[in-house]
Amino acid sequence: MGESNQSVILDFILMGLFSHSGPHLVLFSLVAAVFTMGLLGNAILLFLIFTDSRLHTPMYFLLSQLSLLDVGFPLVTIPKMTANFLQGEDSISFGGCAAQMFFLMLLGVSEGVLLSLMSYDRYVAVCHPLHYPVLMRQQVCLLMVGTSWLAGVFVASIQTSITLHFPYCASHTVDHFFCELPALLKLSCVDTSGYELALCISGVLILLLPLSLIVTSYSHVLGAVLGMHSAEAQYKAFTTCSSHITVVGLFYGAAVFMYMVPGSYHSPQQDNVVSLFYSLVTPTLNPLIYSLRNREVRVALVKVLSRTVFRSKRRHHGGCWIDPGTLPYS
Repeated sequence: MGESNQSVILDFILMGLFSHSGPHLVLFSLVAAVFTMGLLGNAILLFLIFTDSRLHTPMYFLLSQLSLLDVGFPLVTIPKMTANFLQGEDSISFGGCAAQMFFLMLLGVSEGVLLSLMSYDRYVAVCHPLHYPVLMRQQVCLLMVGTSWLAGVFVASIQTSITLHFPYCASHTVDHFFCELPALLKLSCVDTSGYELALCISGVLILLLPLSLIVTSYSHVLGAVLGMHSAEAQYKAFTTCSSHITVVGLFYGAAVFMYMVPGSYHSPQQDNVVSLFYSLVTPTLNPLIYSLRNREVRVALVKVLSRTVFRSKRRHHGGCWIDPGTLPYS
């Protein structure tokens, strides 16, 4: 197609999730509440990990990075969706669309790699506990985190730049509530089938390689847990690992549906639901999953709440104050 028939894209039109009808207003309020809960939950988990010395371990350091990624996911999409809904608009600039696509891909790839490395941490903790301080020393943890972030930046830079170089000379309406790569490719006026095939292949590598590491790690962990003679040790290993397995299932289930199942097998409405799930619901559930199943997090939270209550009573009533950190927890 000649250049004369191509228009310069200044804005895209996003198809919002909600109209201003009664039921949709209720759904919008629910999304806003979940968004707030997710940010608050991950912020609290980050605060506990960095302030409680008992959580200064490799597992919780990696978990803090997961919470950081989970803070980023909803911040990339929900504020823009909310602003468009409240202002009655549906447009997003070309630069804003590029930023959304880049950061979502960065966060998604980084989280996928990080989850696989977290499974290795659990494998070492359960199968090689005596070597854990050496195999998961600080330098190794920093290398893991750096690898996950760099992988995200690398993949996001390549795929975003290629996608945005396609000519978009047809409709500018993105059949999605944010700029996501599969939805944007449908607007191109040139044949993108070759690139979509390359995306499918890269999706297999990006998703299945980390997933294979996770499966391998937990197959060894399961064998080690079943061989334990102590019921208490089995329970502790199961609770710490099951939290991570739950998070992995939520994340990879949505990612496989979006990036490995051909677009012809799912509708734009299904894409919206799955995208809302992995960009909002999963980041909100992750801190709840870890806090409810991990005793160390619950103890740290009780410690902080108790200290706050004691300080409040001391401020209003005076008298002696006992640091709740010195109290025994059973």
